Amino acid sequence: MNFIKGFTFGWDSQRGDFKLARAKESLQLMKERTGSEYVIIALAALQATAHSTKIDYTGLHMVADDELIEMIEYAKSLDLKVILKPTVNCSDGTWRAHINFFDYDVPCEPKWSDWFANYTDYQLHYAAIAEKTGCAMYIIGCEMVQTERKEQQWRHLITQVRKIYSGPITYNADKYQEANVAWWDAVDVISSSGYYPINDWDRQLDRIEATIKQYNKPFFFAEAGCPSRTGSGKVPNDWGLVGEVNVDEQAAYYQTMFDKTARREWVKGFGLWDWATHLYEEEQVLSDSGYGVYGKPSEAIIKAFYQSR
Repeated sequence: MNFIKGFTFGWDSQRGDFKLARAKESLQLMKERTGSEYVIIALAALQATAHSTKIDYTGLHMVADDELIEMIEYAKSLDLKVILKPTVNCSDGTWRAHINFFDYDVPCEPKWSDWFANYTDYQLHYAAIAEKTGCAMYIIGCEMVQTERKEQQWRHLITQVRKIYSGPITYNADKYQEANVAWWDAVDVISSSGYYPINDWDRQLDRIEATIKQYNKPFFFAEAGCPSRTGSGKVPNDWGLVGEVNVDEQAAYYQTMFDKTARREWVKGFGLWDWATHLYEEEQVLSDSGYGVYGKPSEAIIKAFYQSR
């Protein structure tokens, strides 16, 4: 597998956002300013709570199919390879990792069988778009920790997706959870979220390598990044951490992450988190403490790393 020089895009988008000129301008800037060759277009359907079985992927919180297809085609016109990543969030703010039900169906209680039926419908809808538009890869889920133990249901979902989508499939495990997925053999590529403390990369890479080597499959970090605020280098997964804007700490994190992973030939790339469809003004850099790298020192570090690969 070629090294994935990628960025995640579109996570903040709702109905109509991909039709705006600023969204396409943002994508073009992503390519030019970071040297990315891949874009992971991430979508977020909604279910009411972590224990709800209905999944809404047609509401105004989602970009429409026609604008998604238009954005994919625009990305390809920029010579970007597109990875499609439809995942799900909970409307009440609960993280998707906590989606969970009784292991055995119980009458009058929400059921795994109903949830997986709805999740499969959702995935097949976007798998068809991925096939139609020639997406380079398809990500069937992201950081859904409690669901991962339902091995047979995930295997069935992958089988169904393969009937529609002919490209490579991966699943984006959460940080620290790489060893908890028993069905890596069913996907083509192994991926996870690389939000590891700046001083712990060597230990975590040793652990991941020991986990994945038995499968003889390529691996990349489908997510990785760090907010630009003081303290985030130690907890890059904590988007809610309170701290002062610190673009230098973010830059140090990226440099360390790239230095450490470059020594591991089995790390085949990144889908960095994340590039917004509606960018802040560049002169506002020093007031932005989020994951964005636009106009920040991290942007140049990413471009230099990607151009060196």
